[in-house]
Amino acid sequence: MARRYVSVKEIAAKAGVSFQTASKVLNGGNVRVSAETAARIMAVAEKLGYRPNTVARSLVQQTTSTIGLITGDLTDGALSQFAVAAEQTARRHEHAVLIGNLAEHDEDGTTVLRMLIDRRVDGIIAAAPQLEGDTAVADLLRRYVPAVSLHHVPGGGVPVVGSNHRDGARQATRHLLSLGHTRIGTVTGPFRRHVVRSRLHGYEDALREAGIEPGEDLAVEADWTPGTAASATRLLLQRDPEMTAIFVHSDTMAIGVLSALAAASRSVPGDVAVVSCDDMPFAEYLTPSLSSLRVPFAQTGERAMELLLSSIGGQEPPADPVLLPVELIVRGSCGSPPPGGAPVRRPPQLLLPPHQ
Repeated sequence: MARRYVSVKEIAAKAGVSFQTASKVLNGGNVRVSAETAARIMAVAEKLGYRPNTVARSLVQQTTSTIGLITGDLTDGALSQFAVAAEQTARRHEHAVLIGNLAEHDEDGTTVLRMLIDRRVDGIIAAAPQLEGDTAVADLLRRYVPAVSLHHVPGGGVPVVGSNHRDGARQATRHLLSLGHTRIGTVTGPFRRHVVRSRLHGYEDALREAGIEPGEDLAVEADWTPGTAASATRLLLQRDPEMTAIFVHSDTMAIGVLSALAAASRSVPGDVAVVSCDDMPFAEYLTPSLSSLRVPFAQTGERAMELLLSSIGGQEPPADPVLLPVELIVRGSCGSPPPGGAPVRRPPQLLLPPHQ
């Protein structure tokens, strides 16, 4: 037998009251009925398994209490932390979240975004890095409902919440320099990504501060996977066999870097020091434990949702990006294990205006 939702009309009939009276009692409206009648209506609703029809309510109130979240691949640990925190924050404010999950390649972001808009979401959060150069998506984000983005939006006009990745890369590279390394390679994500270019600029900033001109042959592109990072590491070793440190753009890629170094009989950190980005939960359990920049993905999701809900409520969003601090967590892979094995937490740096 097919299941169906119980209507207010059915409850009114069972309780012996008018539709209007039952509707107002069930929706908490101002209605003059006796406590006995109200209790009878609520008892019938409970017995029949009534649930409020938020779709019908949204037609009256002109709000769906629903947020659209367009994301990249949610099997990615960083994005999933962001999405979970954003959804939990929305739920605390009695909003539901409708997710459009994009594949890495060959998917039209405008189609997914229009699907969310057509379902009359109250606002949208964009957390799909593959869309950061898409001008059609940027136009949609600016046009219909309040929006917040985790990534750069062409043409601006959409509040951005994130981290100062240039400053974080500068911190990581400065740390390697402070340990005496001068031949430092880097394994990056795809150069087309804004975050990759920001991190590459931070790496170059720190080298130039130390009087070292960055060499193009010491920056090799990968695609966020361990396999391509392993290939990039082998290429770095071929280009400069005397390289003694590597700055990696993600912990997932660091797995491939460590594997390639082990296959080349290079010990970590004895022969090559490694510092990475993201500080994913598995980082401290690698061998050696991985030094990494802690990016506050969950806090970013929470802050992005709070900012969006404020905008929906009529508050003016900030003109400048909201940048949460990153923190360098020093472990064994960079050659400076702390006493007792506990990670060293270097305090977050004062955030500079973003060079993005």
